Amino acid sequence: MATTGQVPTTPARRNGNAAARVRPHEVTNVETSTGAAARYLWAVARLSLGWVFLWAFVDKLFGLGNETPRAEAWINGGSPTEGFLGNAVEGPFAGFYGSFAGAAWADWLFMIGLAGIGLALILGIGVRVAAAAGALLLVLMWTAVLPPANNPFMDDHLIYAMVLIGLALVKAEDTLGFGRTWGRTKLVQDYPILK
Repeated sequence: MATTGQVPTTPARRNGNAAARVRPHEVTNVETSTGAAARYLWAVARLSLGWVFLWAFVDKLFGLGNETPRAEAWINGGSPTEGFLGNAVEGPFAGFYGSFAGAAWADWLFMIGLAGIGLALILGIGVRVAAAAGALLLVLMWTAVLPPANNPFMDDHLIYAMVLIGLALVKAEDTLGFGRTWGRTKLVQDYPILK
């Protein structure tokens, strides 16, 4: 195939049928194969970040022993926000975050956020809202640890936030998720931000 930007020759075109169109499945080039690879890469990134959020929720809820000991689980009376906001916060916003560490409203908001963001990303529904909420949560968590331990300003919270924004921009919910089906619902048709 020539690289001059011409349309590939199909049997119908070779026979003089100028109206014949090239079907997408007949064109195989680097752009289409990298497009498919990119869609799957973004989908795997979406699923992975969804699992990060959902696992944080489950671990804090039940105290599975990774970050949260069983005795400090939310179902055992522990506070999902007290450990981080009360102890790990440093820098210019320590007083602000410490003021609501362990508050019931902060615990509920944090846990609903973790579960909602995680489920939305894994299922591929409401990814735009989940990406915005997740990016906001991550940036707030970044401000809680200023300055980061290993870099003057950059850490994993900001990188995850950027990836979440990328997920919303590239329609990552349509691959390996229910994004297409969700996008056809009347609710999403009326309110496209819910895509």
